[in-house]
Amino acid sequence: LSLSLALCASLFFRMSNLRFLPPLLALSCLIALVSSSETSFYESFEESWEGRWIPSGNEDYKGTWKHAKSEGHEDFGLLVSEKARKYGIVKELPEWVHFQDEPVVLQYDLRLQDGIECGGAYVKFLAPQEADWSPSQFDNDSPYSIMFGPDKCGSTNKVHFIFRHKHPKTQKFIEHHLKYPPTPINDKLSHVYTAVVYPNNTVKILVDGEVKQTSDLLSNDFEPPLLPPKTISDPEDKKPADWDERAKIPDPDASKPDDWDEDEPMEIEDLEAVKPEGWLDDEPEEIDDAETLKPDDWDDEEDGEWEPLKVPNPKCADAPGCGKWTRPTKRNPAYKGKWYAPMIDNPDYKGIWKAREIPNPDYFELDKPDLQPVTAIGIEIWTMQDGFLFDNFLIARDEGVAKEYREKTWAVKYDVEKQKQKKEESVGGEDSFFGGLQSRIFKLLYRILDLPLLGAYRETLTGLVEKGEEKGTLTLSILAGIMVVILTAMFRLLFGGKKPSGAANVPFEKVNKEDLKEDVPTQEDATVDGKEEPAEGSVIESDKDGLITEEEKEREEANGVHHRKARSEN
Repeated sequence: LSLSLALCASLFFRMSNLRFLPPLLALSCLIALVSSSETSFYESFEESWEGRWIPSGNEDYKGTWKHAKSEGHEDFGLLVSEKARKYGIVKELPEWVHFQDEPVVLQYDLRLQDGIECGGAYVKFLAPQEADWSPSQFDNDSPYSIMFGPDKCGSTNKVHFIFRHKHPKTQKFIEHHLKYPPTPINDKLSHVYTAVVYPNNTVKILVDGEVKQTSDLLSNDFEPPLLPPKTISDPEDKKPADWDERAKIPDPDASKPDDWDEDEPMEIEDLEAVKPEGWLDDEPEEIDDAETLKPDDWDDEEDGEWEPLKVPNPKCADAPGCGKWTRPTKRNPAYKGKWYAPMIDNPDYKGIWKAREIPNPDYFELDKPDLQPVTAIGIEIWTMQDGFLFDNFLIARDEGVAKEYREKTWAVKYDVEKQKQKKEESVGGEDSFFGGLQSRIFKLLYRILDLPLLGAYRETLTGLVEKGEEKGTLTLSILAGIMVVILTAMFRLLFGGKKPSGAANVPFEKVNKEDLKEDVPTQEDATVDGKEEPAEGSVIESDKDGLITEEEKEREEANGVHHRKARSEN
């Protein structure tokens, strides 16, 4: 900045004898100075990064960085060149960037030239390191202030935004993760990721200049929340031994009826059944295939006794059946099952016990988070794919400056790539048309998954959509399933009810199960935050009389309170 100011002043005085040039020169210098003052750091990689960006010297980071052109452009970037490698590289900033009274804009371009199946493409904006630290020591343990960018592997598919903050009482740094981050765009085009941190504690995330998420650093949008609860459950408080949490109990005055036989089987032989005429008792259902020959190299000692293949017995094709005939079974009218006493209201019921609340010793109040300054930019990732191209790193104080960089750098490349993609789709004919249509449908689905009301379902639904992308025939089934979830979430939002506790509540049964088969996780497989299906004896439903446990439900079913099982057929 000082150099630019001195240069402008020198040129101005040297050309003062010209009539129009000095005012124009002064205006140009002023614009340049304002722009430079609003840009803390910019890296275009038009020149080689070597000597300026320092690769990690840690032996775990064996991935090779290259200075390479983006495919189809004359524009250079920082390239991840090898598969299945860990990568680490650092660029120290000339001046630290502090989070004080001005916005801080963090932005970079990313192109996944070979796509992404499992890998990270996020960036760490490093905090001050120890006094003897050097960039060649950069690794996963190097402290950062903010971590931002795409990450995809398995069920993870998100644009991370994580900030580290020192707890003012424990003095320990804690990572606070954005709960429901947006979904990254998974194609082979150039995209630009932007995070803006405002002085009023707001953070805004943009993808390709479009706002995807706006959150408050002090809110519950982050896990764990920055501000701890004022009170906590007393760890010393214990439930009294005589505390009864059972809303219903078996009626102690009830007794089993005299005619209730628990030994009667559910199914009995149908004595009225008659063997169909023409049944071939002496014919097996399968016979040896006469055309199957024992291989010449078959060794009975090593391979065991050789047996020919079996084929359906042709004599059974026109007969009602073959083999030994047995009578079918039918429902036993005398079956009643195990007897249980009916359930009644528990006179000693006290409700669900909870420990008393006490003041949280770690509670603190904060008007503004104390974010650590950014001292360097670090990329520390592990990926199974190559072809990740990082470009146009920007740290600025003004969103307008970031927008200007997007328009002059990313947008130009993206437009060219998009036009090329459309041309290739049009040349491909009908198949490409439907392929492009399906691609647009899935892009729309990913945008729908960014809706806040689907936050609790996002991780599981994202996996479902990804399966649909891999198996194109599932598009309609996926659409139907997601529409059911959206309608369910909207109904709960409008009319109340329990809040969704996680992906286990997603009604997968609405999707065509014959199409999905093993590709889509079942409802029993779904878990959220490590919470599994209710264990035996846990509360599974409620009615007007109170809570019912699985054990109580079993009793009621046996006594005919609930519907009995459907009749078994032979």
